[in-house]
Amino acid sequence: MARNDVSIDQLASAITRAVRDYTGDVKVGIEAEVKSTADKVLKEVKRLAPKRTGEYARTFVKTNKSLPGKQRYVVWNKKHYRRVHLLEFGHAKVDGGRVQAYPHLRPAHDKYTKEMLENIKQIIRSGGR
Repeated sequence: MARNDVSIDQLASAITRAVRDYTGDVKVGIEAEVKSTADKVLKEVKRLAPKRTGEYARTFVKTNKSLPGKQRYVVWNKKHYRRVHLLEFGHAKVDGGRVQAYPHLRPAHDKYTKEMLENIKQIIRSGGR
């Protein structure tokens, strides 16, 4: 590890620079982890989605809905968005009874959320590396 000699006059600016570098590295690491997790969730949703013709599963997409300081991706169905909750949770039939649920979004979300949070903790501990 290289030793950096800093005079007392430059100590505040050196600390500020180090903190800025750390936060920048952590931010980049977290953004990459969130994007990677969104890709994994999308792939898992497509795998778990009910497939009669396969069109429903193929039309799931990932959209970046990030705001400054908040990294967010949304996995949704571009063409059959009105049908997703009916397949995910099941629904009542007109003549009574219920249609079976085919959970595919929640299992994919639950599978990767814990892993993502642990990876983000590790990124913060290691300074974004």
